[in-house]
Amino acid sequence: MMSVWSHRPKLLHLGLFVAAYVLACGFAQSLAIVPGTGISIWPASGLFIATLILSSGYSWPWWVLGGCLAEMFSNDLWFHSPPVAAFLIYVGNALEALVGAWLVNRVLTRPVRLESLQEVLAFVALGAGVAPIVSATVGSATLAWFSILSQSFLTAWPLWWIGDATGVLIVAPLALVVLHNWRGRPQLSTTQWMEACVLGLIFLAIAALSLSGYLPFAYIIMPPLLWAAVRFEFKGAAVSLVLLALITAIFTITGASQFAGDPEAQKHKQIMLQLFLAISALSALIVAAISRQHQLAVLSLRQSVEALRERERELSQLVDMVPAQIRRLTPTGEPVFFNKRLIDFFGLDVGDMDQPGVSRLSAVIHTLVHPDDAPRLLQTVHRSLVSGDPFSIKYRMRRFDGAYRWVDGRAEPLRDQNGTITQWYVISVDIDDEMRAQEALRERERELSQLVDMVPSLLWRLDPDGTPTFFNQRLIDFLGLDIIDMETPGVSRLAALIEAAVHPDDAAGLTEALHHSLATGERFSKQYRLRRADGVYRWVRGSAEPLRDENGRIIQWYGLTHDIDDQLRIEEELRERERSLWQIVETLPAMIDCAAPDGEPVYRNPQLRDFLGYKLEELDGTGKTRLDGTLDAGVHPDDVASVKLDYAHSLRTGEPYARRHRLRRFDGEYRWVETRAAPMRNAEGVIVQWNVICLDIDGEVRAEEDLRQAREGLARASQVASLAELSASIAHEVNQPLAAVVANSHACQRWLMADPPNMERAQRTVERIIRDANSAAEVVSRIRALFKQSADRRVHTALSGVINEARNLMADEAVRRRARIEVAVDGNLPLIAVDRIQIQQVLINLIRNGIEAMDSIAGDKVIEMRVHHVGNAIQTEISDRGRGIEFPEKMFEPFFTTKEHGMGMGLAICRSIVELHGGRLWAEKNNPHGATLIFTLPIETKAAS
Repeated sequence: MMSVWSHRPKLLHLGLFVAAYVLACGFAQSLAIVPGTGISIWPASGLFIATLILSSGYSWPWWVLGGCLAEMFSNDLWFHSPPVAAFLIYVGNALEALVGAWLVNRVLTRPVRLESLQEVLAFVALGAGVAPIVSATVGSATLAWFSILSQSFLTAWPLWWIGDATGVLIVAPLALVVLHNWRGRPQLSTTQWMEACVLGLIFLAIAALSLSGYLPFAYIIMPPLLWAAVRFEFKGAAVSLVLLALITAIFTITGASQFAGDPEAQKHKQIMLQLFLAISALSALIVAAISRQHQLAVLSLRQSVEALRERERELSQLVDMVPAQIRRLTPTGEPVFFNKRLIDFFGLDVGDMDQPGVSRLSAVIHTLVHPDDAPRLLQTVHRSLVSGDPFSIKYRMRRFDGAYRWVDGRAEPLRDQNGTITQWYVISVDIDDEMRAQEALRERERELSQLVDMVPSLLWRLDPDGTPTFFNQRLIDFLGLDIIDMETPGVSRLAALIEAAVHPDDAAGLTEALHHSLATGERFSKQYRLRRADGVYRWVRGSAEPLRDENGRIIQWYGLTHDIDDQLRIEEELRERERSLWQIVETLPAMIDCAAPDGEPVYRNPQLRDFLGYKLEELDGTGKTRLDGTLDAGVHPDDVASVKLDYAHSLRTGEPYARRHRLRRFDGEYRWVETRAAPMRNAEGVIVQWNVICLDIDGEVRAEEDLRQAREGLARASQVASLAELSASIAHEVNQPLAAVVANSHACQRWLMADPPNMERAQRTVERIIRDANSAAEVVSRIRALFKQSADRRVHTALSGVINEARNLMADEAVRRRARIEVAVDGNLPLIAVDRIQIQQVLINLIRNGIEAMDSIAGDKVIEMRVHHVGNAIQTEISDRGRGIEFPEKMFEPFFTTKEHGMGMGLAICRSIVELHGGRLWAEKNNPHGATLIFTLPIETKAAS
């Protein structure tokens, strides 16, 4: 049911079918000229059958329903039969259409096009002959049953059958043509259109004259009708039949036709009319089928001829394009045909090589074949011509450019049905490149054989069962020819060879490994001792790989044996040397550490492990790197920041690392160590490892500290002794002139108090007093000269260099007191003329005073030095973070000091030196704490007076 519904026709098509059906019924009514019969030509049957032929079987119920509606409507409109009779008549018409369409579709191939005589005859017999029987039987019985127009079954049945058959012959072909070509356009040339117009005029004229009675009989219309069928086939026949039916209907209705007459003769006239249209339709369809079949045959013949010609061209092209040189010989061997490739190869045709008194075959062979190959080829050809056997031979042929090229020539005889040779076909393929490749391959094989013999290894080959099949020359020389050729009855060749050439201690293991590889197909690899021809056993390493075919089956084993005896000895020496070096590293009285290129420790010797008290692996999983874990856990908190900074600088730049710091021992005591690290690089200069050595110098540092303190005590004692000596000298030098001044003053007083005053004596006494005072001034000048030395040794130098020297001299002192020195020097400072030693003494004194000033503080101890250009001088600022100063000006006075053991001479001497260079030295308080000592040095110095 769903298939019927899904195959329902479009509503427009169904409506057009109903309308055409109603019109066909009207046409039949107009030709029902026999009084009281109601039987006429029935075009609706042809329309109905054609529609069902072209439709799907699932859609037939829809067309049957549409035909029923059309017929019942036509009955009310024209026939006025009882409804039941009208329905029964339609049932007969529908059965006629269904039977006719089913029979035609069963017999003919769909789609039905009526393009052959067989199809036309089948259609006429089934659609116009058999199918109308159903309709005529049902319709005649209905007329007789209902006594419609007093019709009996026997009188109505022939008229009914002829009328339906005529309707099928006239309408069905036209309907098939129209429905097949509904969307296409008629493909007629201009000449054909002109012919169709002329034919139409002639057809209309003859039809009008013959049917109107001016011509003797109506069948004169047959020539133009057949003309249309011959020239335009089914389309022309269908259109002509429809026009003929319309013209006949018009003349019959008007009474002007030969088929109209008095009422008594109407029945005979009606039969003649039906026969006329039926015969005309049948004749036109048969002629059209014959014409169409003839045209198809002519077209098929033309296509066959064209295909044959095309095939001949393709065959000729194939012969010329096939990549081979083809020739044809007569049964006696005379060449009669060369293909284009052979002609192009030789540069001439077969007829160009004819020579008087010589057969064409001999002339061709002696002309085109290499002289060394011509006799052999000629003999082979003659032998095959006599025996009739095919031949195959390789020889050289001369090309058009004179070059000889190797070809592979083959010949086969063509025999007739009696076995007689009718032709010889010869093909020759250019194999020159192949021959050269084979020659190159043979040469390559010779080279490969030489290479196998010359390669510095022992090569061998086994078959799948393990039997030796090949030894290269080096292996033969190594083992000796006698062992290679040895055969032992009852023992396989492989087992005999192993027993004779392999060390007894290794033979069993080698045999087991080989048998395992042979059984499993796994790669063989084994190290064993092999006896050389001179009886010496040498270590070798043997390996073998299987060669498999496309199915995976092993077809050969290829083996390679290396003499590794010297290598093993060298490796053993290297291992022994490595053990010795390792023992040295392990027992060296120093703490050694090895680190990766990024600084991560990877090894520590026992001395370092024992000193730290933990293993390197214990640092893993702590969330820190090994390097950070080591530094944080071992380095003194006051040193760890600077140590990390120096380590990072060395890792970043690749520079060696060296510094002193305190390291925590396993018992918690911090000891001074000196750590040095140097990078180890590969051939490309890339760092592959850092080697670190750490020396315990705690005793040395403490000894240096004790020595420094002793030196400082000695210096203070020396200063005290020098000061005492200086004081005694000053007292001695100054007391004498001062005593003379006092004595002369008393004498002058007495002379002036004498009565009368002795002015002359007093004057002389005053002169002596002045003399003695000048002597005291000279003593003071000499003492001052001790603090104001000359600048005769000044040189132009860069102040930054002097500052760096002073900083380096104070570096150990700063580390000992846990202070650091930061220096900032402006760039492009000019050179100045200074005494480097004196300025260095000034810087050292000021730096030491700043470091000592921070001894009592607990925070960050930093000495900041800044050097910059101010006006026409260079200003140096040295700042500390100590407790500050109370008397900025008094501190430069001699013998003024705030230190417990100070002498108060350092800053006085510094000011004297700076002023001697033409500069100035002063002090300022820092906010919130600390002090800054500032001194300037002029760019152009002048000595102080």
